Amino acid sequence: MKPHNYLITITFCFGLLLSSCKSEPTLQTYIVDHQEAPNFTTVDIPLSVLNLDESKLNEAQKTAYNSIKRLNFLGYKKGTTDADVYQTEKTKVEAILNNDVYNELMVINNHGGNFTLKYLGENDEDIDELIVFGNTKASGFGILRVLGKNMKPSQIMSLAKVLEKGDVDISKLNDVIGFFK
Repeated sequence: MKPHNYLITITFCFGLLLSSCKSEPTLQTYIVDHQEAPNFTTVDIPLSVLNLDESKLNEAQKTAYNSIKRLNFLGYKKGTTDADVYQTEKTKVEAILNNDVYNELMVINNHGGNFTLKYLGENDEDIDELIVFGNTKASGFGILRVLGKNMKPSQIMSLAKVLEKGDVDISKLNDVIGFFK
């Protein structure tokens, strides 16, 4: 092969490689980019906060608990003078979540607040990431990412019922709970 043909082939392959890379924003990049921005709060929530006695869980609940690897929270606290910034940031998150890779599980509209549950995974019985996006015009918005492997909504709901009755260490969740106050 002549040197200039070799150079053309390498240039073509490099160009093809660059054009195949997506530059669309993801929820993860949004969170990383905004974790230290004004009005934003991030919290990594360890599973130890749940303080569950695994011996009292049934098999589905144990499977659900063990399928969760970590929880991440990013919140935007709306101030009294930043309605435009709030709307801009909320629109960015909604645009990311409207991408086809995020599958909708549920939408809840409740007394001035909206909650959307989306997931990443092969199907709704094999979830690798569960996303809860909530917003209120008065307080701001929050994104909770539940990261895991092969999570199943039915098992997660069963685990959620245990958590409602359980001994959750609320002190470790003060940043998240106090965020919307």
